[in-house]
Parts: sequence; structure tokens; C-alpha cells
Amino acid sequence: MTFDEMRERIAHGQGFIAALDQSGGSTPKALRGYGVEDHEWDGDDQMFAQIHEMRQRIIEAPCFGNGKVIGAILFEKTMEGTSGGMSVPARLKERGIVPFLKVDKGLEEERDGSQLMKPNPNLEAMCARAKELGVFGTKMRSVIKSANPVGIKEAVRQQFADGARILACGLMPMLEPEYDITAEDRAEGEKIMLDAILEGLDALPQGQQVMLKLSIPKEAGLYAGLVKHPKVLRVVALSGGYSTDEACSELAKNPGMIASFSRGLLQDLRKQQGDDEFDGTLGAAIDQIHAASVA
Repeated sequence: MTFDEMRERIAHGQGFIAALDQSGGSTPKALRGYGVEDHEWDGDDQMFAQIHEMRQRIIEAPCFGNGKVIGAILFEKTMEGTSGGMSVPARLKERGIVPFLKVDKGLEEERDGSQLMKPNPNLEAMCARAKELGVFGTKMRSVIKSANPVGIKEAVRQQFADGARILACGLMPMLEPEYDITAEDRAEGEKIMLDAILEGLDALPQGQQVMLKLSIPKEAGLYAGLVKHPKVLRVVALSGGYSTDEACSELAKNPGMIASFSRGLLQDLRKQQGDDEFDGTLGAAIDQIHAASVA
């Protein structure tokens, strides 16, 4: 797929984006969920080898290339790895799946009710390498935990600022100011965040677009205007701690948003499953998430 073909696939594809981007801090938990205990690996190299084996199995599963997964977000080490005898981005594209790269370096301590992204001086170098490997876009995450306008506006401002750097590198930025779904004031805070996002979009130069990855809103349909906004390529939803059933139920209430789930996609996969059981389990999750995304 060319860059323009990938853009078309993401803009209009009837499917969802898989999140395969657990990084160093979240990898042990992801492995435990997959049935790999801590004593089965020793040190980062073995840990990442275990998680890469899991991701290879997902990428190569027959159901993963059935057309319902239109994109996949990768951790940097996964992007640099291989699957099916070729680089992971190339293999994904061969299967009709658009590759993205997680580029943030983790979160700062909470301030004004939000956790901003850590500074990322090497962002341009990461983008250059991703582009070299045929990646279409990036993803970066900050977290909002309360309806504090100061923190919310700063989190969104930082997302758009780094997004401008990514656009300058020729990649599509997926901005992810996640709103904590357990926050008691989420309904109020999401409206403040929506206004901040609209301000960021207004300031975006004509002809440029970004993607948005957002928590499924407390108020169904809140982001309908973003779905139709000319400067937004696609609005995708994170599962945010919901189970697969909960996330799909909530997503289906928000037409135009598509899924970009991690836990919601992977929660029932186990290393101990045989290939047929693994593909059947993954396929059932893909079918359920796809149905919610095209509802």
C-alpha cells in the first residue's frame, strides 16, 4: 500500500485499529494476561522476545487478515522486528493492515488533574525511521483525570504541538488525550476537552488532518462533530479498562467512532491455546469489535 492508499483505508475502511503497542512498563502485565508468568523470562530482552512472539502469533493468525482489522499500532521494538519473513510493517501491509507507531515516552507526574507526556527530543528521528519502514502514522498518549480546565487544555495543547512535529515529518499523528473513565467528573471534563480539541483543530493549517483516539464518551454522541470535522481523518476509541463486552456496548452508542482496543481485543488469548483455539478466540473478539465499530 502506498501512503495515499493507507490514508484511504483508514479514512473509509469498515473496520477497526488493533492496539499492539504495550511498552516496557505495561508488558509484564500484558504477558501475565497472556499466560506467561514473570519467572518465564529474565531481563528486558527475554521479556520483549516473549511479547514479540505473542504479537507475531496475532499478526499471522488467519482471522487477523480477514479485512476487519484496518490498522495496527506498534511498539518501537515490534516495528523493528519481523513477522512472516519480513519487517512487521511490511507484513501488516501485505495483509491489508495499516501500520502505526507509538511514539510517546511515557507520562509525567500528575499536575492540574492531568498527566502530560514526557519530553520527546528524538521524535523526529523516530518518525524518520518509521517512514523508512513504511509506517503510515503515529500514536501518543496523555491522561486526563479530572475536569480541571488548566490541565485539560495543557494536555490537548501538547498533543497538537507534537502532532505538528509529526506532520512535518510526513506522517499522520493520532492524538490521544485519554480521559480516565473512572473519573467522577468525566461528563463535565469531556466537554472541556472537546472545546480544547476544537480550538486545536481551528488552529491547524488548511489541508492538514490529524486522527483522534479518545475514551468512549460518557455522553453518547458527544464527539459526532469531530467525526465529521474536515481536519479529522478518523476518530477512534480506546477501551480504557472496559471489558470487551462493555467497550463494544458503549462504542456502539457512538456512530462514526471505530475501536482501537488493546485489552478489549487480547483479553481472552493465552499462550497455551492451540492454533485453532487461538484463531477462534481472536476471531470472535475481532468480529465483536468490528460489529461495534460499524454499527
